[in-house]
Amino acid sequence: MGVTGPIPKRSEERRRRNKDDGPELVQAPSAPPAELPDLPEPDPNWHEIATDWYLSLRESGQAAFYQPSDWAVARYAAELMSRGLSSDRPPNGQYVAALNSVMTSLLTTEGDRRRARIELERKKPGPKLASVKPLDAYRDLAGG
Repeated sequence: MGVTGPIPKRSEERRRRNKDDGPELVQAPSAPPAELPDLPEPDPNWHEIATDWYLSLRESGQAAFYQPSDWAVARYAAELMSRGLSSDRPPNGQYVAALNSVMTSLLTTEGDRRRARIELERKKPGPKLASVKPLDAYRDLAGG
């Protein structure tokens, strides 16, 4: 796992690039990996949020780095999450911290990935088209 402390900025947001920050940055596409192993389907008894979280991992770019043991940890985290969400009692801090720790080890948030020096490439925005409002206003002024 990566270092502790503040979340590093994305590489394109950094000003200084001459300072050695330790391990080399790994960039990967943000799309789901081309090949995934045969994964077990979510347990039908899981809470809806746990099922959504587990399925979202398949569509995330960091899944390209997952090994079978990581998928087993993901199922374990989804089971923990489901039990906590289905419980009648409110979650305690120790439970939430343990679940967050498991999710962090799977690099599920951007901050977790940045600390581990992994960046998922963001989709480039398409070309920005000019607004037609100024043209409409000009046409109105010109009497057209």
